[in-house]
Amino acid sequence: MLTEREIILTPAGVEKVEVELERLIKVDRREIAERIRESKSYAETSEGGNTAYEEAKAEQGMIEARILELKQILHSARVITDNDIPTDEVGVGSVVTIQDLETNERWDYRIVGPIEASPDDDMISYESPVGDALMGAKPGDVVEINVPVGLLRYKILKIGK
Repeated sequence: MLTEREIILTPAGVEKVEVELERLIKVDRREIAERIRESKSYAETSEGGNTAYEEAKAEQGMIEARILELKQILHSARVITDNDIPTDEVGVGSVVTIQDLETNERWDYRIVGPIEASPDDDMISYESPVGDALMGAKPGDVVEINVPVGLLRYKILKIGK
């Protein structure tokens, strides 16, 4: 479950959490309840237990735990607005354009809280090694990041919203 630390979300992150919560409550919860009802009848015809029922009950527990977790996230979240997003230095919500000084490749990353992080979507957590190293950097700065594959060196080209 979640700790008492601050949870920072962008408006898009709040929407993502709300959509997942609504799906769990309105769709997944109903589907698992139906599976539990159906699997109860299997117990009467099987000798040796009802694994379908046990599996459905376990899944129900996971769904209910996730619903509680998402409600806690929404309750505890501090939602940042456009006005909260810095453009003079890298901060939560910033879109930072970096250049790898070894390969000259360029990337845009949005810095987000760990709940929203999605590296495949170029959204990195401020708690990740790369996100942490970028926090507070300004355009023109070079940041060095020790990662398992070695030392990365990135130049901050631009910071936006």
